[in-house]
Amino acid sequence: MTKTCDILVIGSGVAGLMAAIKLSAFARVAVVTKKSADDTSTSRAQGGIATVLDDADKFEYHIRDTLTAGAGLCRKEAVETIVREGPSAIRDLINLGAHFSVSDNGDLDLGREGGHSHRRIVHAEDMTGREVQRTVLKAALQSDRIELLENHTALNLVTIGTRNGKLPADPAQDRCIGCYIHDARSGDVLPWSARAVVLASGGAGKVYLYTSNPDVATGAGIAMAYRSGADIANMEFIQFHPTCLYHPAAKSFLISEAVRGEGAVLRTVDGRAFMGGYHPMKDLAPRDIVARAIDSELKKRGDEFVLLDITHKPAREIMERFPNIYKECLQYGFDMTKDPLPVVPAAHYLCGGVVTDLEGRSTLAGLYACGEVACTGLHGANRLASNSLLESLVMADRIATSLQRSWDRMMTEPLEEIPSWDPGDAVDSDEMVVISHNWDEVRRTMWNYVGIVRSDKRLERAINRIELLKREVEEYYWNFRITRELIELRNLVTVASLIVQCAQARKESRGLHFTLDYPEADEVYRHDTIINRRDMKAV
Repeated sequence: MTKTCDILVIGSGVAGLMAAIKLSAFARVAVVTKKSADDTSTSRAQGGIATVLDDADKFEYHIRDTLTAGAGLCRKEAVETIVREGPSAIRDLINLGAHFSVSDNGDLDLGREGGHSHRRIVHAEDMTGREVQRTVLKAALQSDRIELLENHTALNLVTIGTRNGKLPADPAQDRCIGCYIHDARSGDVLPWSARAVVLASGGAGKVYLYTSNPDVATGAGIAMAYRSGADIANMEFIQFHPTCLYHPAAKSFLISEAVRGEGAVLRTVDGRAFMGGYHPMKDLAPRDIVARAIDSELKKRGDEFVLLDITHKPAREIMERFPNIYKECLQYGFDMTKDPLPVVPAAHYLCGGVVTDLEGRSTLAGLYACGEVACTGLHGANRLASNSLLESLVMADRIATSLQRSWDRMMTEPLEEIPSWDPGDAVDSDEMVVISHNWDEVRRTMWNYVGIVRSDKRLERAINRIELLKREVEEYYWNFRITRELIELRNLVTVASLIVQCAQARKESRGLHFTLDYPEADEVYRHDTIINRRDMKAV
């Protein structure tokens, strides 16, 4: 039997929950999340939210910094809109009960991060994401118009044309009408019908061997949107955070860029500061440049890590500004007030995703997207630090505003019935090792061949292996009962393929995409890389 809601939101990070809160003012909302509602990338965000709140700063400066970081691929209208609506988004969070760090005079304490020309990072010490997640989750739980479905995994979007498993001849006639949802506790796959679906499922960091992302970041929204015929863009632009703690037990614990913003210096293991040889802004250079610089130093020297040194700052100042990072590092045996921290790059943020306009609408009617899963044009070829939470907040509000304008008309249309899930002849798998083995192979292939530095030969090796894995996984998918692990593996392989195909199409180095075969930017390729199930095109 089909379950129903007015709007189905997939993801419980800040993008999904803020969208749900805004939408609940006029609609019944169901929020689907794979594990617990606070197991999100938002919860792990340390730095903060970039927005103009200081008299010495201007919107024009923030816009310029964003465009510079984006390396010519930002959509200027998106940058201007999202930057200018930032202060309102911060006020919304404060009105919901968020507590941000303040200075001695009671004003918000504004930090600075790499690529920013001014101090404009609103933060809650070094645990901004945790505070934001707490705030929006509390507000969502208090609403009687929001249903939260934990331990539920989105499996496949359902469209008018794909109810029978086939794309329509004319994609303009298609429309998203819901989603199949897997209940981890019962094992059932449930059809959910909705007037609109909002993807807020986050990124795809787990496609790489080393990542700062949580285990849930498996690219679900992008994979589902692609399978349903929506346009996907710029998947080649993967941001590698330059400074994750190097320790076998740390699981790539993130050392916030704000540490460098407050004066930390990157050094080789013998103490040499090296960023001056790579960029005029030295340690405050954009993340892609810092990550490549670290990668270059490691390859040249054969070292396993570099050092992040802030020991020249007063100990009390370090502990007060970065209390969580300080405590976490102590657990692994490092006192950052006395010891430089060993760090390495790790996959951190996806700048591409589901193509949307500035109302969050994808190219598939009825399907919206916001947050890391979406490609609005804000980030271009490289995300400016702390613009991600800003984008999530602004676009969640804009989606709600857009849907509210057309809500009276939408309510006159009946909800579509979705067929029950047909498991066919699928049986329980007797070899779960197949899933774990393929998962590991995908991630190692991507790390080795589609990482910080690429080449045509590496990408060719990657696509050959990924496409073979895709065929193996699809065969496995259609013959065994659905589990969350199988859903995640299928999505990972799909997203890996999209990343490699987009990287192969870009015959230049720009922003986060750096290839040895084409080390310079080329104006011929100053365009988005758009891919869908029908073709790939440049626009």
